[in-house]
Amino acid sequence: MSEYQRSAPREYAPSIPLNLKPIQFAEIKSDLFDEVARETAECIAQNKKGNKSTQLRKYYDEICMWDQKIKQNPNNYAEYLPLIKMLNAKVAYAKGRDLVDQNFVDLMRYCLNQVTADKKTFETCKRFFEAFMGFYKMYQPK
Repeated sequence: MSEYQRSAPREYAPSIPLNLKPIQFAEIKSDLFDEVARETAECIAQNKKGNKSTQLRKYYDEICMWDQKIKQNPNNYAEYLPLIKMLNAKVAYAKGRDLVDQNFVDLMRYCLNQVTADKKTFETCKRFFEAFMGFYKMYQPK
């Protein structure tokens, strides 16, 4: 294999299945930013080699960047929405490079699929990832 050919993906222990159903942005339940975010972070953290914390932080930082842009130019939200949803492609690329696992890909896709033309859904998504990242820091592999 030449130095330019892609090596075979690393094999990891199978991830614990992620329960995405409690993550609902249309009707915010009282435990979304607490128990649901904690359980999600704990599950994502189970794959000790499959998720690089710098990668997870990178995507949260991008969500925060879009939040700032929306606050500065709320009338441009419709223009930003396709670019926000492009995070799915970026996470898929990271998965292809073995920087995140399938559970994180599924989480991002599930969350971004709930982001609609209603800005409140994006705000809820941002807050959920803020809570998720806080709990992930506690559970992340050392």
